[in-house]
Formats: sequence, C-alpha cells, structure tokens
Amino acid sequence: MTRYLVTGAGGMLGADLARALEGRDATLLTRADLDIADAAAVDAAVAGHDVVINAAAYTKVDDAEAHEDAATHVNGTGAGILAEAAARHGARIVQVSTDYVFDGTATSPYPEDAPRRPVSAYGRSKALGEELVERAHPDGHYIVRTAWLYGADGPNFAKTMLRLAAERDTIGVVTDQVGQPTWTGDLAEQIVALVDADAPAGVYHGTNSGEASWFDFARAVLECQGLDPERIIPTDSSTFVRPAPRPAYSVLGHDRWATAGLTPLRSWREALGAAAAAGALRLP
Repeated sequence: MTRYLVTGAGGMLGADLARALEGRDATLLTRADLDIADAAAVDAAVAGHDVVINAAAYTKVDDAEAHEDAATHVNGTGAGILAEAAARHGARIVQVSTDYVFDGTATSPYPEDAPRRPVSAYGRSKALGEELVERAHPDGHYIVRTAWLYGADGPNFAKTMLRLAAERDTIGVVTDQVGQPTWTGDLAEQIVALVDADAPAGVYHGTNSGEASWFDFARAVLECQGLDPERIIPTDSSTFVRPAPRPAYSVLGHDRWATAGLTPLRSWREALGAAAAAGALRLP
C-alpha cells in the first residue's frame, strides 16, 4: 500500500487532500507538527513514506514584500529540504506551486515549460522552491501549479464575497485581472490521480479550465448562492493598490496532463456549482 505524507495539512488544500486520501495510509502534518525547513525533522518525517505532498506554504502575498526571507524559508528552502529527503528515502514528491512564478504579461495560456519570471517576493520564493525541487529530485518530482484557490476550509475570495454581500448593497471587484478560479476539492483529487497514474516527472498545471476576471468570479459566486449578481460592480486594479504586484493574466495551459493519461480539471463554472452543492462556500 502506498504511504502518503501530507505537509501543510491544516490549510485549505491540505484539508481537501485529507478527504481525497481518506481510507489510504496517510500521515497528515500541520505547520505546528512540522517545520519543513528543519532538515532533521523533515528527514524523520519522510522516512517510511512513498509519496510526499507538500501543501505547506507561506501564502501572505503582500506581507512577503516586507518579509521575503520568511517566505523564502518556507516556500524555497523548505521545499528543497523536503525534496532532498524524498530523494534520499526513495519517495516521490508533489510540490504545490503557483501562477505567481510568471509575470502576468502573457495574452494566451502559459504552457508548463514557460520561463519563470516572478515579479513579487512571494513569486520569487515559490519559483526558488520549484528550482530546488527539480534539482534535488529530478526523476521523482511533480510540480503542480495552481491559482485562485477557494474551498471549504479557510478564508478565500469566494467566502469574502459572500460575507461582504451580507454587509453591503454593492461590492466593487476588478475586471482587469484574469485567471482560473480553482476549487481545492478538484485540485486535491487531481493530485492524488496524478500520483496514482505514476505520471512522468515534471510540471503540471492544476487549475480549473476556462478563464474569468475576479469580477466574473464574484458575480458567479453570488449567482450560485441565489443572490443578485448585479450587486457586483466593475472597477480596476488602480482602486486597490497593494504592496505586491498582481499578475494581470494568470491563465495556465493544461497540455501536460495528456502525458499522464489524465484529463485537465473541469471548467471553473462547473466546479463552482459542485463546490456550492457540497457546502464548500458555506460561511461559518
């Protein structure tokens, strides 16, 4: 039986990975359980496992601009240490990464082999993590890039829109940032399927298909909860100036899944409907 180790199991994706691995031999470690940049602790944790899924991450995108060392400690150094331990113990590793490794200036979906050009501290830390994983375990790694995550466990954009809808008559949302809303439930199942398929090592893009602006996504969230989508009003990024630059275009291509014999994730609209039906958008 394959033995799995999930790091970052206390997060939104980690919780759905736990569900996807229910009934399997899986060790679930939260940030409190394991500092992935502690080499000795990581080596002990990885021993005896066949697959390591690294969902641990420093995800405070704006805070990373002032605390890049802290982001790099987890997203870069920690990812590399996990990959080194996985290689030592003969385990495969799945490194969850991000669209922020790109600069967001493309006009068509980024292929899996597009050059990394991060423009934020968070993006640089995640790009370093990818590089260290590739270097440490060239034949036994999967890098799964994702974006615009929402799910049942943890704060996210979809839940923020529903909370604001309960407090305000209208909500301004930007139309000039485009990406792929992605349900962590779908992503978790796809990661497990990737491992089960014994797919070739390399980069895979784990986002729901299609594309949307944040404005489109917000309207769809309200609509699927029976609320009036006209309450979402268009604005642009100049209205929301934040420390970290946001990619204007974060659409990722999905060609690589064919090499694993797998289909890409379903459309973001279909996934959103399924997430709502499953109660993943329910507010506390």
